[in-house]
Amino acid sequence: MRLTQRQKLVYLYMAETGRRVVRAFRRFRVPSFGLPGVAPGRLIVAPTDLRVIDPFVAEEIFVGRFPLAGRILDAGNQSPFALELPSHHFAVRLHSFAWLRHIRADKSAAACANARAIVDDWIGLHGSRIGGVAWEADVIAQRIIAWLSHSTVVLHEADAGFYRRFLTSLAYQVRYLRRNAGHSPAGFTRLRVRIALAMASISMETRGSTIRRSARELNREIDRQILPDGGHVSRNPQSAVELLFDLLPLRQTYINLGHEVPARLIPAIDRMYPAIRFFRHQSGDLALFNGASSTLANELMSVLRYDETAGQPFKALPHSQYHRMAAGGAVVLVDTGVPLSSDLSRTAHAGCLSFELSSGRHRFIVNSGSPRFAGDKLRQLARTTAAHSTVCIGTSSSARFSESEYLGPLMVSGVSKVDVSRQTGPDGSDRLCASHDGYLGKFGLVHEREIRMNEAGNKIAGRDRFLTPDGNPATEAPAEAAVARFHVHPSITLERIDERKVRMTASDGESWTFSTPTGQLLIGEDVFFADVSGVRPSQQLELAFQGPEVRWFLAHHA
Repeated sequence: MRLTQRQKLVYLYMAETGRRVVRAFRRFRVPSFGLPGVAPGRLIVAPTDLRVIDPFVAEEIFVGRFPLAGRILDAGNQSPFALELPSHHFAVRLHSFAWLRHIRADKSAAACANARAIVDDWIGLHGSRIGGVAWEADVIAQRIIAWLSHSTVVLHEADAGFYRRFLTSLAYQVRYLRRNAGHSPAGFTRLRVRIALAMASISMETRGSTIRRSARELNREIDRQILPDGGHVSRNPQSAVELLFDLLPLRQTYINLGHEVPARLIPAIDRMYPAIRFFRHQSGDLALFNGASSTLANELMSVLRYDETAGQPFKALPHSQYHRMAAGGAVVLVDTGVPLSSDLSRTAHAGCLSFELSSGRHRFIVNSGSPRFAGDKLRQLARTTAAHSTVCIGTSSSARFSESEYLGPLMVSGVSKVDVSRQTGPDGSDRLCASHDGYLGKFGLVHEREIRMNEAGNKIAGRDRFLTPDGNPATEAPAEAAVARFHVHPSITLERIDERKVRMTASDGESWTFSTPTGQLLIGEDVFFADVSGVRPSQQLELAFQGPEVRWFLAHHA
C-alpha cells in the first residue's frame, strides 16, 4: 500500500519520537562512570591506520594550532577543549582524535608528550561528562579507533598514572558505546560503531565471549549495509573508501592475533573493491553522487593498494542502482536509484538520472558534489536537483526534504519508482533509457532520459523528455520552465562556437563539443561544492526545453 505524503510524515514523526524516547531512557540510566563492566586490562595491539599523515599538521599541533575541517584554532598554551570551537565539523574532528595519526610524522618524545597532554585534557574535561559532540556515537567510534591505533604515540614514555587513566577512559567509552550501539544512527555511523567495538574487543584484554559477541554484531551490520554488489546502503560512492580505512586494519588485526575472522568481513571487503572501481572516473577520481565529496588521490591509493580482486569494472551495480557506460577513453556514470529507506535518505541527494562524464585524465561533466566542511545551508543546497547534471522543472527538485528540526533533513517525498532498460545496438552502441516519477505529484509528468554511447566512445547522444502517467509522450512542456543542466568541472574551459554549440577543453587540449539541434543553450555561473580546497566557482551548460523533449549531443576531439 502506498502512503500519502501526510501519512508518511505522521509515520516519520512517530518513528523519530520512539527513537528519542529510547535514547533518552538509556542516557537516564547511565550515571557518570556507573556502566557495568570489568576493570580495564591492558592493551594488546595497536591496529594500523592507513590514512595519510601530514607533517605540517603535526608541526602546527605541536605549537598549539589545530588546522582541522578547513578551519584553524590557535589555542596557544590552553587546552583546545576549553575554548569555543570554530564550527561543528571542527568539533567533530577535534573530539574524534583522528588527527593523532599526523603525530607519527614526528614521533619525538616532545611531540608524543604534547599529544598525551591533549588526551589527558580531554579525559579531565569530557571523559566523565556524557553529552555534546564528544559523545555522539560516530565521534566516540572514531575516537576509540584513533586511541587504539595511535596508543604507541600517546603512551610513549607515559607514567603509570596516565596509563591507568587512559585505559580506564578507553574502557568506559567502549562500554558506553556497546550499551548504546543498537540505538546509534542507522547506516554508516552504526557500521563504524560495530567496527570500533570489534577492534576494541581484540586490541584490549577482554573476555572471549566479548570478542565473539562483537564479531557476531559486526557480521549482522555488514549484512545490513554492504549490498551484494559491494555498494553501501547510503548509495554514496565515498562510503566504501571510508569504511575500508577501518575494515582493512581490523581484518589484519584479527589475522595477526590468531582470532577467527568474522565470517562476513573478508567477503564484504572483496565485494567493495569492484564497487569502488565502478565509481572511479578515467581521472582516478570518484563520482559525486549522494553526498560524495572530494577524495584525496593519496588517500584513495592507500586503500586501493590492497585491492586483490582485479578485473574490469562492472557495467552496472543492480543493488546500488547505478549504471556505467565505458568505451574508448570515455566513461559515463548514471544514477538510476532512490534511497533504500527513510533513515538513509538523510544524506541522499535529489539527483536521480544525473550523470557524469570523464575522458582521458579529466572529468568534464560532473555533479556539484557535497561540501566537505561547509555549513548546513550549503550542504542542503548541494542536495537539490539543480546541483546535479539532470533535468529540473522550475525551482522544484525531484525530491522534497523535510525542513523540520525535529525530523532532520529526511527525504519526505519524491522519486518512488525508476524504470530502467539497457541494450546493445546492432552497431555496438550502448543505450541506457531510464525514467522516474519525481515530478509526477506536482506536475503530472514522468522524466525520461536516454543516453546512447557509440562503440568507439567518442560520440554520445542524449534525449530528455516528459511522459504522461500512462507512459505516453507528453504533448506540451511543463507549466514551469524545464532546464537540463550539465555542470562542468572547474578545470574545464568553455568556448562558445555558436548559439547551439559549446566546446569543453581540458588543460592538455582534450575536448568535447556539446551541441543541441533545438532549444536554448546558455553558459551559466555555477559552484562546485566538492573541491578539496573548498567551495569554488565553476560553470554549467543550461539547456532550456521549448517543448516536451530536448536532444543533445557530445562529440570528442582528441
